[in-house]
Amino acid sequence: MSSTPKAPDPEVSPTGEQPVAPDGTAAIVPPRPRFGGITGASLYESLFNQPSFSVLIAVALVLVLLGIAHPGFFTLGQIQDVLQGSVYVGVMACGMAFLIAMRLLDLSVSSILALTAGIGALLMNAGWNPWLAALGALVAGAAMGAFNGFLVVTIRINALLATLATLYVYNGLNQGLTDSNTVILGYTTSDVAIKGNHAATSSFFTIFNGNFLDIPVAAWLMLGFALILTLILVFTPFGYRVRSIGSNPEAAEFSGISIPRVTYQAFILVGVVTGLAGLLILLFFKDADPSVGGADNLLAIAAVIIGGTPMRGGSGTVFGAMVGAILLTGLVQSALPYFNIPDDWSQFALGTVILVAVAVDSILRASRRRGALTG
Repeated sequence: MSSTPKAPDPEVSPTGEQPVAPDGTAAIVPPRPRFGGITGASLYESLFNQPSFSVLIAVALVLVLLGIAHPGFFTLGQIQDVLQGSVYVGVMACGMAFLIAMRLLDLSVSSILALTAGIGALLMNAGWNPWLAALGALVAGAAMGAFNGFLVVTIRINALLATLATLYVYNGLNQGLTDSNTVILGYTTSDVAIKGNHAATSSFFTIFNGNFLDIPVAAWLMLGFALILTLILVFTPFGYRVRSIGSNPEAAEFSGISIPRVTYQAFILVGVVTGLAGLLILLFFKDADPSVGGADNLLAIAAVIIGGTPMRGGSGTVFGAMVGAILLTGLVQSALPYFNIPDDWSQFALGTVILVAVAVDSILRASRRRGALTG
């Protein structure tokens, strides 16, 4: 009796060989995820993989310089401020790593950040349970990410141009919803107290505020998000498809991966993760400023690149993106006053640090490639 032959895996060739694109280009396909093989060693390698070493070296160098020049920098309060200040860009960078691994960008994340915080605050002031309001804000973030995906995939607008446009669209929507005023929990946009509104004292705020083991709870949440997203990027079919598309889009499509579907999913993921960052802002400040975010989109992109995710795609490190954000928005910006750098020159100093970090990362990458070729 004949048996029905098993269908080949759509993401590898029927012969088990490396997929080849229609033009004959061989795919540089990342390793497939192995769910049963998640061990302490493999997880450690994924978190501290080689591309993220550059940013770790940069952080260590900054810490050494600060320790020599200003030992007083290493107080508990200062460390808490550094971690708290880096959380928002850090969480956004963790999501952005997925898009950059696919050779894409999302410039609208700073507006999504502000708008999700504003939506959460408005819903809470409207009497919604804070937990449901937070869920509504995350749904809004997912919807904004889906709209970005619609523009890129269905309308076929370049991702850079599409998200540049939605950067202004979402910001304008936020300004309109909030009347360009900061939304304070328990108060109307005219600063009139809302009777019976106790959102700011609910369990949603008491659980996630404050410190745990002298570290801000928000920093623990950022670390948890980074760990979860690392598992998704490295050990799931979705993460495999993201890296495959970034490595060789034509070969990925030829091997059966739906690039439009994965692109939609990646933009939605970034919208949700950015929404989480917006909720962290609302948790800490208990208000939503429509002007918050500013150039955080560019800082998130810089953190991802400095952290070890190359613009050419094909690989990514969520952990490196998080550490890159701590370096840029936490350590560097907090250290500037210790070196008597005036506020007027802070942007210049930050830009210089980004240039140096990118240059060092490029040199180290070139050195690793030469070592791989000769060794």
